[in-house]
Amino acid sequence: MTEATQRFFESLPARARTVLRGPVAGTLQIDLGIDHQTEHWLVRMRPGEAQATRERGPADAIWYSSAALFDRLIAGESQALAALLRNESTFSGDVKLFLAFRRFFPEPPGTRDPREVAREVVGRRS
Repeated sequence: MTEATQRFFESLPARARTVLRGPVAGTLQIDLGIDHQTEHWLVRMRPGEAQATRERGPADAIWYSSAALFDRLIAGESQALAALLRNESTFSGDVKLFLAFRRFFPEPPGTRDPREVAREVVGRRS
């Protein structure tokens, strides 16, 4: 496990209030593969709360990713849904948990809110 991965999971409880605003509740097991080993994280989510532990256990959903891909996700260099669609990672279970969890990842560098871009365009036309 990389130090960045450790810090990412440690940061979840503090960031959950702003990230998990919708009615999401459940447990997501995240399996990170590196070499021929798998690291397990269990993330329990409720509105405004998240807890991450180094456990395996009963989960409502399981997401498998390589550790290298996960490092790119936490750096904002890749997108979780795109990686899943490209079959770079696999998922099974309650998809709402995956969709909620991916909001913890940063946006790619240079990404802007489309509403902000639209306001600028409208402002230039005035």
